[in-house]
Amino acid sequence: MNISFYEPYYIGTEINHIREAMEQHQISGDGHYTEKVVSLLKNKFEILNMVMTTSATHALEMAALLIDLKPGDEVIMPSFSFPSTANAVMLHGGKPVFAEIEEATLNIDVKDVERKISKNTKAIIPVHYGGIACKMGEIMTLAETYHLYVIEDAAQGVNAKFKEKHLGTWGHMGCYSFHGTKNYTCGEGGALLLNTSDEQLLYRAEIIRQKGTNRRQFMLGEIDKYSWVDMGSSYTPSDLLMAFLYAQLESMDHITQKRRAIHSYYENFLKRYVDRGIIKMLQTPIDCTPNFHLFTILCRNERERNTLMGNLKKKGIATAFHFVPLHSSTAGQKLGYHQNDLPLTENLSKCLLRLPIYPGMTAEQLAYIQKHLSSCLDAFGEL
Repeated sequence: MNISFYEPYYIGTEINHIREAMEQHQISGDGHYTEKVVSLLKNKFEILNMVMTTSATHALEMAALLIDLKPGDEVIMPSFSFPSTANAVMLHGGKPVFAEIEEATLNIDVKDVERKISKNTKAIIPVHYGGIACKMGEIMTLAETYHLYVIEDAAQGVNAKFKEKHLGTWGHMGCYSFHGTKNYTCGEGGALLLNTSDEQLLYRAEIIRQKGTNRRQFMLGEIDKYSWVDMGSSYTPSDLLMAFLYAQLESMDHITQKRRAIHSYYENFLKRYVDRGIIKMLQTPIDCTPNFHLFTILCRNERERNTLMGNLKKKGIATAFHFVPLHSSTAGQKLGYHQNDLPLTENLSKCLLRLPIYPGMTAEQLAYIQKHLSSCLDAFGEL
């Protein structure tokens, strides 16, 4: 049996919505389905303002523009993240300042964030790893104390909550991903949440995503022609993508239920190995509602992680490690960071292994994974 690490999950109504979008005769951005997606998300997640983007990467880049990030400004973020988090800052001459993570969740360590704040700090970007929330209450208090912006990297956190409030809606801005590997997808897509009633900020965001023009006003019939008015780029997704996404978002609860069931299956049979100290599982704090984006285990060391990964591969089971810490990567070292700057981040990244989790997995596949994963872990327990 061969089991993929990830496979996209199709609801079945995507093609119907795409066909309807084509019949609307506007397949570029900001069409009928873009409006439907925005309306659905705003109502379900209680979002004040938002714009759809071509990716979470572009949402982060827009956020950096909206806070007027300038050369020399520092932005604190976890090193354990995708490069887009840092790139959005560096594109505007800012400096990523990397903070440690917590072992229980792999989310940013708020105490280390405070230690890293300087006179040049302009913002904090917490990353909600695997759809488990960062300590947003503490982060927002810190931001208020030091007069900082908070931009949530909720690329993995769509439809997850902290204290009954959706991730992405806590900070001054939030960024979502609808990439092909995410829970709800359109292949490539994202969103920027603007958690303010400031209409001028929304107006500027629309200009930035429309190549620096006031085209959105023109499309709404507010002006008779549009022109270049500010800095911007092309961040507007096709309405065909939004039609696909709408089908997925209509079935959010169905998708989440399937992911929860797989997550619970893993938890139940792996608990005995946690109790024996052979592996650790990430913890979901009591005030968090996860979206079950990933299932991650932590092995005792890198050697056991690699052995486990190799043995499962021989059985046709694909698994994956995750981020190479940004500070120890080639680009991070060019910024002046070094190995051992963040020892906990480095150690955890070497011990981490992700198991397959996607709604289309069958009971037969899960039983096969349990059989061979248990066999490997039992062997580790005899060492």
